[in-house]
Amino acid sequence: MKQQVIALAVSLACLGAHAEGQVNIICSVQAEQCNLVQTVFAKSTGIKVNLTHKAAGEAMAQLSAERANPKTDLWYGGTGDPHMQAAETGLTMAYKSASLPQLRDWAQQQAEQTGYKTVGIYSGPLGISYNTEAMAKKKLQPPKCWADLLDAKWKGEIQAPNPNTSGTAYVQIATLVQLMGEEKAFDYLKALHKNISQYTRSGAAPVKNAARGENLIGVAFAHEAPVEAANGFPVVSNTPCEGTGAEIGSMSLIAGARNLPEAKRFYEWALTPAAQELGVAAKQFQLPSNKAAKLDERMPDFAKAKMIKYDYAKYGSSAERKRLIGRWEKEVNSLPR
Repeated sequence: MKQQVIALAVSLACLGAHAEGQVNIICSVQAEQCNLVQTVFAKSTGIKVNLTHKAAGEAMAQLSAERANPKTDLWYGGTGDPHMQAAETGLTMAYKSASLPQLRDWAQQQAEQTGYKTVGIYSGPLGISYNTEAMAKKKLQPPKCWADLLDAKWKGEIQAPNPNTSGTAYVQIATLVQLMGEEKAFDYLKALHKNISQYTRSGAAPVKNAARGENLIGVAFAHEAPVEAANGFPVVSNTPCEGTGAEIGSMSLIAGARNLPEAKRFYEWALTPAAQELGVAAKQFQLPSNKAAKLDERMPDFAKAKMIKYDYAKYGSSAERKRLIGRWEKEVNSLPR
């Protein structure tokens, strides 16, 4: 990994390795990728990167708390819904990159929808992950559909993220609402609650825990499973047969950023193919937004998944997000298990 970092840093040296200054970033991708991005950008530009790792929901809470006196310059990664909420509520600033035409349509559309206050940097479908060895040992057929998760045999065997802290969890709620209709979706979530052993703070934790045998099944993005498989754990992921939604992992400049030139420098760098290919170098397998970025065979194949037409504008609004999470807290999380 160290050799990869050095090689990638050299390949990006054209950006200039003798700059001065610093940039303060909240990073909402996995820690391994955060660390690699921090190292390569700093080595290739000379700009000091002060980086804090937080789940998307926690990042949104911090930015809201700092509104009057922002300490963050840029928010990198995490599901797009809270980024869109941040844009709507004035926490982030408009910036139209010259690199936009190089990005996939969904990334460009997200930028347009928010008045260029956020941009997509990767995408990945929501899936159901499970421990293959544990399934085989217990002679159980793994779930392939949302409906399968309601089987009583999975009681205490499923983990899912908490929407109060995780953007992944909100994508799950919004996906089910769009797939089933709101009332049926909440009936489903109440029934699923009976089988949940834990709601985790981060979106990746259910898969990490399934990989290590803490639980059999984790609801998370499908690209989390190959991360654990690359680390030697027996875990795979399905995209639900009824249909599923996808995140658009995003990036936003913070309104009132103290280090705006450096933040814009990072923003432009993060949209390049080489920077986006750092995901695979850090064993992360989301689909990059830059069309020229090299793809890895372990990335989820959108063509094989039944994708819903996810309404990012509606479900990225602050009012809708607040309402649905509030309803989940009141009607689902308050139930006994």
